[in-house]
Amino acid sequence: MLFSQTTEYALRAVVTLASQHNGPMTTQEIAQRARIPANYLSKLLDTLRKAGLVEAQRGVGGGFRLARPASELTVLEVVNLVGPVGRVTGCPLGLAAHEGDLCALHRKLDQALSTIEQIFASTTIGELLEDGHGTEAPSACGSDGH
Repeated sequence: MLFSQTTEYALRAVVTLASQHNGPMTTQEIAQRARIPANYLSKLLDTLRKAGLVEAQRGVGGGFRLARPASELTVLEVVNLVGPVGRVTGCPLGLAAHEGDLCALHRKLDQALSTIEQIFASTTIGELLEDGHGTEAPSACGSDGH
């Protein structure tokens, strides 16, 4: 699994907010659409708000919305907030022979993780809402979560 559950939920919440064009969404609306437990989502939305990725509006008609356009928010920003891509900085096996230098396998794994980070950095939340033809998809995620 590439993402922790928290990271997946954060991405689902942000994509759900990005797909909303009619004003703020309540926690319950986001939870239902994104299939995230409401109690868990409340804590996650607070984290996203404190980081400046979402804004909260109190009162009647209030709720949450993205703090900036989805076209300006990258997947990496969301991922790094809740569960950064782990990089290989030392021998995960703890071998003394690999101290200070990664073996060939771990160098390649770290290069792959670097590539993933670059892809996340160059992919906006807005792009996740588009289908293969450059138009907004009817749903951010299909019924199978992809």
